[in-house]
Amino acid sequence: MVGLGPRSPTKNIKTIKELAMNGLMMDSQLTITSIMKHADRINGKSEIVSVTGDNPLHRYTYKDAFRRVRQMANAMQKLGFQSGDRIATLAWNDYRHFELYYAISCSGQVCHTVNPRLFPEQIEYIINHAEDKFVFTDPMFVPILEQLQDRLPTVQGYVVMTDAANMPETSLKNAHCYETFIAGESESFDWPELEENSASSMCYTSGTTGNPKGVLYSHRSTVLHSIVGSTPEVMNLAAKDVVMPIVPMFHVNAWGTAYNGPMVGAKLVFPGPKMADGETLTNLINSEKVNYSLGVPTVWLALVGYLNETGKTIESLNSVVSGGSACPLSLMQEMERHGVIVHMGWGMTEMSPLGSYNRPQEWMQDGTQEQQDTWRVRAGRVVFGVEMKIVDGDDNELPWDGVASGVLLVKGPWVCSGYYRLDDKPAVDEDGWFNTGDMAAIDEQGYVTITDRIKDVIKSGGEWISSIDVENAAMSHPDVQEAAVIGVSHPKWTERPLLIVIPVEGSSPDKDAILASLDGKIAKWWTPEDCVFVEEIPHTATGKISKKDLRDQFKEYAYS
Repeated sequence: MVGLGPRSPTKNIKTIKELAMNGLMMDSQLTITSIMKHADRINGKSEIVSVTGDNPLHRYTYKDAFRRVRQMANAMQKLGFQSGDRIATLAWNDYRHFELYYAISCSGQVCHTVNPRLFPEQIEYIINHAEDKFVFTDPMFVPILEQLQDRLPTVQGYVVMTDAANMPETSLKNAHCYETFIAGESESFDWPELEENSASSMCYTSGTTGNPKGVLYSHRSTVLHSIVGSTPEVMNLAAKDVVMPIVPMFHVNAWGTAYNGPMVGAKLVFPGPKMADGETLTNLINSEKVNYSLGVPTVWLALVGYLNETGKTIESLNSVVSGGSACPLSLMQEMERHGVIVHMGWGMTEMSPLGSYNRPQEWMQDGTQEQQDTWRVRAGRVVFGVEMKIVDGDDNELPWDGVASGVLLVKGPWVCSGYYRLDDKPAVDEDGWFNTGDMAAIDEQGYVTITDRIKDVIKSGGEWISSIDVENAAMSHPDVQEAAVIGVSHPKWTERPLLIVIPVEGSSPDKDAILASLDGKIAKWWTPEDCVFVEEIPHTATGKISKKDLRDQFKEYAYS
């Protein structure tokens, strides 16, 4: 059995079975298998379109997909996979990866999506810590695994996700070609009856502080997350929608779209390895009539850059969700000029990831444009199923007044209660609250404003400065393509913010003009005393600005 880690405390909960009257309802289990069977039978004609290394535009239906899922389940069964075995994937967003999501989890194993953008040493650590039994990999990641294979003692074999014509020569031991692996297998499979709390999938945190930690999702948490994520106040998904998940399937299950897409029957469009390629994304949006997409701000910067450069349009795309890091108002406004509304979303790996979603409310229309802009850049309203509170340094709960800012704590049925094989490091406090590591304010309407990561907040003269707010203000300058803010040493104030900017291509901005443009947008004492220009700002493997790397890069910088 796979350890689920410590369970949330049940303090003050009494057993009342003897006193309660039970409802006369069936006790059906909430499993990913139920999503699969429903999509296969009810939404079987909906399409999945993929860009892959061996096919520039693969197209088939859900019914085709789940027929191949059953073939894969039979092939895996012959290898002797047992319930709870961890099976790893190193893969982009495409139809084969989609098939593995269901073949692995619905067979009773754990689908462990590994981020191939990590350093080889991190990939080695994650695979070994999870004790993965087999690895499914896209061809381009074969060299990484060849380099690591002698240091992966639990891995018994590999499946390269391609066809025979494109199967690379490899030194990987016990390596199979995906299409050959499932060829000739029966299209029927007797799916096991799974308990809804059994583990279904696993994703490791990015590990910016210490080793990555494994978050182990259950069938139940995944189904509940998918239902709430599809509701009108969140993604508002239906069978008529064409959804393009640009957020990787190796990062928190593509924010749930590989599950709630089939659940409602939406057409899925997977960009494969072209996730940050503006031309490919534009062509997919236009050819497949994509109307909803999901990605991080850097993706939308790439898309807008391509559209502005070429003059092309994306008529069908009307809304996207941006997550992973704060989305500047200037980028939202630029997307809006192309007819696309940007919705902010907030969550984290430990939350499956959904915590809040920013869908405009009718009452906002009565406000000024400035007031509406203030609302739209927030992380969104708390979604049903997630409880939140903010606390000060002494663990006192703070009011939801939109002003008080404190440490954000969460709990809910798709929030992790413990990390995989780290029982000595509890993820929740004695009352079951998970510390997100974010500083936040929440207003009376339930709108969350993430003011900073605790480790990134700048303490100047004993007062806190939000690096996120300064970055967003700087991004409004027309010559700023991307901005980041870190704290650097100061002889009087201990720390002061330093603004780091990538200029818009072809521009020659004046740093004093950029700093002056912040006046009136942030507190005057928050204004950095210097601005430096760089050609590149480092990002984490999931697309967030890497403040850790920036602090290392500018460790010698100090205000005089």
